[in-house]
Amino acid sequence: MEIDQIRADLAAHPGTRLVELNGDSYAIYDPRGDLPPERQLPWATIVTSDAHDTASNLDRAGVFRLNLGLPRARFRELVDPGRDYDLTAIDVLLPHPVYGGQNWVCVLNPERTWPLVRELLAEAAAFAVRKYDNAERRRAAT
Repeated sequence: MEIDQIRADLAAHPGTRLVELNGDSYAIYDPRGDLPPERQLPWATIVTSDAHDTASNLDRAGVFRLNLGLPRARFRELVDPGRDYDLTAIDVLLPHPVYGGQNWVCVLNPERTWPLVRELLAEAAAFAVRKYDNAERRRAAT
């Protein structure tokens, strides 16, 4: 899957704003466009270099990593956090090298895995909506 198509898929989720910075992309659920910076947390990212971490060796030509935040139960269905993974493997669903403990998965250059990854995009987006709505209800209750 081409990186530009993945960016378009991220941006197509209702209420999502795609922020681009230094070649990386951050999908943020912000339906009104008014979240303060401290609440602008992405539900998915595309990272294109080793600037954030070197675990995936993203400085290889043409290699990028798609990262997705999932609910804990879904994360545990997909990856075994106790298993050793080759975090440089292309087109393999992996726990995120840094945020796996927060239930993030990743895949480098998804192709064969794209049907599953596309489903996970929808799940991650829905999870972001649920977290946003919960935060809004808590704010309204105070």
